[in-house]
Amino acid sequence: MNGWEFQPARDRDLHGIERHRSLQREHGLAASVCRLFWWGALRITFRIWNRLRVTGRENLPASPPFILIANHTSHLDAPLLASLLPAKWRDQVSPIAASDTFFEKRPTAAFAAWFLNALAIRRRGTGAHDLEQMRDRLLQDNAVFIIFPEGTRSRTGQLQPFKSGIGHLVAESKVPVVPCHLESCFRYWPPGSRFPKPTRLSIKIGKPLTFEDCPDDRTGWNTVAERLHGCVEDLSR
Repeated sequence: MNGWEFQPARDRDLHGIERHRSLQREHGLAASVCRLFWWGALRITFRIWNRLRVTGRENLPASPPFILIANHTSHLDAPLLASLLPAKWRDQVSPIAASDTFFEKRPTAAFAAWFLNALAIRRRGTGAHDLEQMRDRLLQDNAVFIIFPEGTRSRTGQLQPFKSGIGHLVAESKVPVVPCHLESCFRYWPPGSRFPKPTRLSIKIGKPLTFEDCPDDRTGWNTVAERLHGCVEDLSR
């Protein structure tokens, strides 16, 4: 029998908005309860209000860690993908969110951290250290990341090129990446619109891929991004 060992929280010296922004943030009971009710409400809303249709659900891995990626046209894309996953994983599921959008002000940062369990990443100037921290969290915490490799919402609804950061996370690793395509989200809540419109939504889930064969360097990262872009593009047809 292994002995019990006390481990101090990784974020014990962080407070307020800095704690919300930190990639070392840990979970609390209150935040976990908030997520339980939030995800439950979203599931009901998407199922009844949006008549959500899901194709390929059997392609979702049985357990973490893994990454969900998709096209990005709406602020509801991440909650929509998270609603596919079991409620028991709510503290392991983390949408990767732009720090300059969701973590600049205390109220939005608190909402993103407590209800969405989002992790902050800079859209510009993200360093290798940040990506290494994310990779470590993905593996050590058995996490599920929700990532939009385009880097920002499409202003036309069309799929944009993928950034290479997704490759940095999974090159030379066994972590599955599940490509998805979200349909009608651009009509539902496009950039610049204040309120969503009643629209039927659907999700196509592709087969997971691993990238053990891709070298963990710039060439490998670009290869990962290109292959995943092709998978999401195929799902859109």
